[in-house]
Amino acid sequence: MQKIIFLKYGELSTKKENRNFFLKILNNNIKKTLSNVEIKYDYGRMFIIPDNNNYEEVIDKLKNIFGILEIVEAHILEDRTLDSIKENIINILNKKEFKTFKVEVKRSDKSYPLNSMELCKTLGGHILKNIKDIKVDVKNPDITVNVEIRLNEVLIYFDGIKGRGGYPVSSLGKGLLMLSGGIDSPVAGYLAIKRGIKLEAIYFESPPHTSEYALNKVKTLAKALALYNNSEIRLHIINFTQIQEEIYKNIPHEYMITIMRRMMYRISAIVASRVKAKIIVNGESIGQVASQTLTSMSVINEVVRMPVIRPLATYDKLEIIDLAKQIGTYETSILPYEDCCTIFVPPHPVINPSKEKCLEYEKLINYEEMIYEAVKTRKIITISSKEDDEFKDLL
Repeated sequence: MQKIIFLKYGELSTKKENRNFFLKILNNNIKKTLSNVEIKYDYGRMFIIPDNNNYEEVIDKLKNIFGILEIVEAHILEDRTLDSIKENIINILNKKEFKTFKVEVKRSDKSYPLNSMELCKTLGGHILKNIKDIKVDVKNPDITVNVEIRLNEVLIYFDGIKGRGGYPVSSLGKGLLMLSGGIDSPVAGYLAIKRGIKLEAIYFESPPHTSEYALNKVKTLAKALALYNNSEIRLHIINFTQIQEEIYKNIPHEYMITIMRRMMYRISAIVASRVKAKIIVNGESIGQVASQTLTSMSVINEVVRMPVIRPLATYDKLEIIDLAKQIGTYETSILPYEDCCTIFVPPHPVINPSKEKCLEYEKLINYEEMIYEAVKTRKIITISSKEDDEFKDLL
């Protein structure tokens, strides 16, 4: 009897003729995250055998890999005889504490001498005879003994650990996340990664109006996202100072945020194109602030042709905060360091901007040249989730 880990695919199981494509990417993603493991897979299961028997460490890492519905520790028997199954079930259960149980049997090999119902009754009776002070409870048992009769082996296992689901990272292409230091954008990035999108991120800094602390805050958020993004993420840092100052000097203040966001979108689209990203991702939620009314989003969005995905569009703030806490970004996001989106905020920003006025006001600044310079001089760093917390002391 050998102990293994097997994975249930969940949503990937619906992919039919494309399933193998997704499974190959999932296999590659696991290999990038885990070393010293043997991986085998078929359409129904992926099997992982750690060579150092460190199952807890392997499971902890698997919990953060998208494409996995459930992680299960199992015992695999090559001897499929009924006597072998009976003996090994008792050996396994003797190491567990429980008062109630039930047995569930799946039989993918229909040629096995006993059918699923017969095996359930036989194994349940055998457990009752050999372990004292227990009883069967089919509705709410302490443990469920799962037995799978496969073509060449038998699996014995209990309740699994919930995975993150979704699609394997990079299976649906690349996106560019507009990452700020707030609560929303890291959560939007997480949800995009969950749908199989490999992310790079773009951050707009405005020194000296934004501080080194604000930049390090964003690096820490990027590191948190890297954990789910195949262990690393590239961050494009844009110096937005000149553009922001020109907007502040020349644009009517109620339109400052709208024009600023249009400039950010233009820059993001250029960077996305250069890194071969298919979409822009951001953390906008309908109606949350002045620039996120439907009119504002429409006027801002029209400066780019590339699709803009807003995973949080219909979420309220409390739902977003709950997700931020779950993925480990909330405590960093609430640190009080201002970014480009929170400085120079006018007291009464327009909530229903006019496209015609935006075009008129944008003629007041030489934005094309400044955008070219901002893209040309951007800094690019690769942030890994595996590195020590190098930014912690700076926050």
